[in-house]
Amino acid sequence: MIEEGSKSSKSMVEKRQLFMEMRAQNFDVIRLSTYRTACKLRFVQKRCNLHLVDVWNMIEAFRDNGLSTLDHNAEINVSRLETILSSIFYQLNKRLPTTHQINVEQSIGLLLNFIVATYDSEGHGKLTVFAMKAMLATMCGGKILDKLRYIFSQISDSNGVMVFAKFDQFLREVLKLPTAVFEGPSFGYTEHSVRTCFPQQKILLNTFLDVLMADPPPQYLVWLPLMHRLANVENVFHPVECSYCRSESMMGFRYRCQQCHGYQLCQSCFWRGHASGPHSNQHQMKEHSSWRSPAKKLSHAISKSLGCMPIGEPPHPVFPEAAERPQDLAHNTSTLESPSRLDEEHRLIARYAARLAAEASNSTQCPPTDLSFNFDANKQQRQLIAELENKNREILQEIQRLRLEHEQASQPTPEKAQQNPTLLAELRLLRHRKDELERRMSALQESRRELMVQLESLMRLLKDEEQKQAAQAGSSPHSSPSHSASCTMPMPIRSTSAGSTPTHTPQDCLAGVGDDVLDAFSQGVPRNLRNDLLVAADSITNTMSSLVKELHSVDDGLEEEEENMRNGREKVSSLKHSGKRHSTPSF
Repeated sequence: MIEEGSKSSKSMVEKRQLFMEMRAQNFDVIRLSTYRTACKLRFVQKRCNLHLVDVWNMIEAFRDNGLSTLDHNAEINVSRLETILSSIFYQLNKRLPTTHQINVEQSIGLLLNFIVATYDSEGHGKLTVFAMKAMLATMCGGKILDKLRYIFSQISDSNGVMVFAKFDQFLREVLKLPTAVFEGPSFGYTEHSVRTCFPQQKILLNTFLDVLMADPPPQYLVWLPLMHRLANVENVFHPVECSYCRSESMMGFRYRCQQCHGYQLCQSCFWRGHASGPHSNQHQMKEHSSWRSPAKKLSHAISKSLGCMPIGEPPHPVFPEAAERPQDLAHNTSTLESPSRLDEEHRLIARYAARLAAEASNSTQCPPTDLSFNFDANKQQRQLIAELENKNREILQEIQRLRLEHEQASQPTPEKAQQNPTLLAELRLLRHRKDELERRMSALQESRRELMVQLESLMRLLKDEEQKQAAQAGSSPHSSPSHSASCTMPMPIRSTSAGSTPTHTPQDCLAGVGDDVLDAFSQGVPRNLRNDLLVAADSITNTMSSLVKELHSVDDGLEEEEENMRNGREKVSSLKHSGKRHSTPSF
């Protein structure tokens, strides 16, 4: 009796260990429930070493343990759940280097107690297969896109259309995770959650991903993408001082106020609601997950002004609307065997033939009653071997033929060049135009250098003329000062943005020229000379900007034409390889 009491008390301590460690982290001081929930679940994920298990490894573990063939509503007991977790973590240790091995027994115990406390609070000792899949697929490591694709495969029918009843069941199971970390009031399940999220009648994979990966995502699942963002910024360094705690650097998220200029907070101060000076917690804050230096900001502004900014990528790639057929990765073979595999089969066949020959030689010592039976069996085996060898030869010939066709299709031939002469002519024209623009740019660069030299000499002449006039004025006070003639020589300008007109002062525009030019302007050169020089410089800068834009347009045209040619080759290759399968993820 004493031993049983000690074992039960030890089990209770193990069940409470993870929650006691979580409480010690003091996550409850975080002001916003979304960040509070994401931080708690991220702590559970790392403490149980689930962040080291990729979602694809988790799917493989489900298949190896026979869960793919079970019904979602089938129940498994705690002992089988422990066996599944053991296979997951032991396989993880095989993939990890020896210096980063984990404590498998401790990870199994912590995760098992957390799952039981989350999904078997009444103590029945059983949970459904779908609940275990939903929990492990949500809490494991990997990309959120891969997780959502796997979840959609579990809640959709054979036509690739989401079943609302299954999605409702998924919400019931996955929202037990915030409840397990004492955040149930903020993210509890409601019966209207499904329809508020998907008002459409037919939900395919792309629509499902659009809704759950939107910014912002649905309110009851907003903690899921935030947990992934937390994992991505844990080691991000920001060399910026916090405006509240005065820390000289930040780790993780960085928050910038949209109303107070230059006011930034580290994630610890923002999560706790700290504010100082004119800043208030009611001000809108922008979350930054990376640091961009002033040089990168300048290049970003230049690219934006030149129209070179890349088009924003969608939150996820667009997948085909047809339902994806799951593949068995454990027994994944291609229609055409590789040459090494065929050579190995030939060796096995030769070894088997030698063994049959040895058995045939020994059969002479058998009783006469068995001779006819052995002869017939050997004859059938030889016929089978001959058939296998013929099939292997046919496969090798087919492989050789397909290789030759692929090489011929990939090599440029005169016939292919004649298939689309218009495309090739446009490509040559674009290349010729690009070369011409580059030559024009080089000529303009040379002209700018020559104008700088001429401007320097002109300033020296003006300075000498002023000195002579000053000397004459000193010798004859009645002589009238002569004004310098205005000049419209163009002047080079160092501009930070090739496509925008400079708005800085003339002194800034003269950066890079000689001291005589700077002295001449600072001592009051006539206004018409300064304006003419600036106007000429602006015209040169605008000309350079237009050339840059044309070069970029030519580069884009070349890339588009080359992409069209590659697509054409791929279509020809795909037509010849009609037996090729689509490579899709297995679920």
